[in-house]
Amino acid sequence: ARPAARMSGSTLQCPAAFHNEFGRPGIVGYFRTFEQPVEQAGGPEVRGYHKPIMLAGGLGTVRPGHVAKERIAPGGPIVVLGGPALRIGLGGGAASSVASGASDAELDFASVQRDNAEMQRRCQEVIDRCWGRGDDNPIAAIHDVGAGGLSNALPELVHDSERGARFELRAIPSDEPGMSPLEIWSNEAQERYVLGLRPGALDAFAALCRRERAPFAVVGHATDDGHLRLDDSLLGDPPVDLPLGVLLGRLPRQERTATRLPFVRRPLDLAGVTLDDALERVLRLPTVADKSFLVTIGDRTVTGLIARDPMVGAAQVPVADAAVTLADHEGHAGEAMAIGERAPVALLDAAAAARLAVTEAITNLLSTPVARLGDIKLSANWMAAAGHPNEDARLFDAVRAVGLELAPALGIAIPVGKDSLSMRTTWTDAAGERHTVASPLSLVVSAFAPLADVRGALTPELTLDEPTRLVLIDLGRGQHRLGGSCLAQVYRQLGDTPPDLDDPALLRGLFAAVRELTDAARLLAYHDRSDGGLLVTLLEMAFASTCGLALDLAPLGPPPDAATALAWLFAEEPGAVVQVRAADVDHVRAACARHGLGDAVHDLGAPVSGSSIQITHAGRRRSARARRRTGRAGAPGRRGRAGCRRAAGTPA
Repeated sequence: ARPAARMSGSTLQCPAAFHNEFGRPGIVGYFRTFEQPVEQAGGPEVRGYHKPIMLAGGLGTVRPGHVAKERIAPGGPIVVLGGPALRIGLGGGAASSVASGASDAELDFASVQRDNAEMQRRCQEVIDRCWGRGDDNPIAAIHDVGAGGLSNALPELVHDSERGARFELRAIPSDEPGMSPLEIWSNEAQERYVLGLRPGALDAFAALCRRERAPFAVVGHATDDGHLRLDDSLLGDPPVDLPLGVLLGRLPRQERTATRLPFVRRPLDLAGVTLDDALERVLRLPTVADKSFLVTIGDRTVTGLIARDPMVGAAQVPVADAAVTLADHEGHAGEAMAIGERAPVALLDAAAAARLAVTEAITNLLSTPVARLGDIKLSANWMAAAGHPNEDARLFDAVRAVGLELAPALGIAIPVGKDSLSMRTTWTDAAGERHTVASPLSLVVSAFAPLADVRGALTPELTLDEPTRLVLIDLGRGQHRLGGSCLAQVYRQLGDTPPDLDDPALLRGLFAAVRELTDAARLLAYHDRSDGGLLVTLLEMAFASTCGLALDLAPLGPPPDAATALAWLFAEEPGAVVQVRAADVDHVRAACARHGLGDAVHDLGAPVSGSSIQITHAGRRRSARARRRTGRAGAPGRRGRAGCRRAAGTPA
């Protein structure tokens, strides 16, 4: 079945609702499926996404005066805006603080989130109307409701103002009257905000809520004593009565002991694998295959400020490296965003997987005219099965590799991130045997940067109007490592040696070279190398351009054996393919040499009219299967290009 047929309806409906009903365009994302037996020292185990990841995020602009919260005045009303309390998230941290199956079935069900995009939209309209009043904004401070529900959001709101508060439990709107005080206080029903209003602003705020049909309730008021009290007018005794410093003061630092266990590395066995079979399998892998079914379910144009969405070319193939938005309706300034991740590599080398995630986010963003590497800001989302054998050590290695080594070496800040440290599912079968499936350590990096002029963004779409060449800039420097690759996955293997960013200077050099060449108008098209490797990168460019390719692998090395040729074509080393005019190839070589990449540049061929893919090496020419044959089933739309992002353990 195609990926669209394998995705659950709820998984598709959620992002579609927020694109269409909430009115937020989905213009960048990624898609990963993985489930595979892996040999460990204690025997084989299954690793995969039985517990799925659904990543959601956004980029917006904030007025300087709205960056910091104001202090809520003593006596200021505290408001819950949005939907009612529901029995949601009670299985633990939005289903992310305990392993699925570790609690009872009732709590697992209560962990499931239920979205309400229409309610989210009403809340957002109220908030927009409030800040639109300028100095008469009734909101002094605002906080979202996430993990822990109101039990976390309300104390944090007043603690930020160095206040205390007194709340009434029964003032909290609820659609399930049978909930206990604990459930009312701690449930994680979404589409809610908590707000501290300015003195005398309640009537103006209420009028805006009535106009937008957004429910709200005054649940308490701020105090100046630093004390938190939650009264219960129904049962009498206050469920919470303690100093806020006890709840949110300086807590003891948690210490964890990470044990490193040996695990088995087996070289990738590609004996008997043909190019046709490998290509067919890789193009059908959901991670690589067409993501149109994810992109087209949601509005990609709402706001009128979208300069680049995932779709590229006349054929509208979802292969754009980055999303680009405009800052306003008049100028050309804007923002760019992109995503990177490489989770399967973490089963071999967690630090390498983390470096590749950052590298891919940046190489995706390189398709846009980011002025300086330091302008890029990252968001790091960490997902791991904490406590699972080897996973704590892998998490430590990955965090150290990115936070203490790579990001400082690149001069890039990571000001925000999130985590979910229970990526493990357990269950008992009919025979009473206990099973566990843990996901690979998964770092998803979102990269953001301002753009002075969005019109300088490049896409993978090729031009056929003049003689051009396709040039590979290979940050792997000819190593062609296949560990953790899509090619390994489609043959149910992991391999032994994964790709890596061996030196941050290589990425700095690529950024500088691409910027120099872009500023000189020497680049016609750009596409980073990622899932599926070099051949998929080139095919995506051809698919978006409805053209063929005439490729010559001679620049990559002497005549290879079959396994080496597959490594050349499918290794997922970091890098990019650029299209340049034939007369500009020497300029590309010179620019890359100036930035330390003189040995990384390879002229691989040219786009041609038609649809055939011709690959030549050592005078031998062969044709890959016709594009229409593979393109229909697996026209790629690679990571960072899908309109919605999900990782799923079972093939999704």
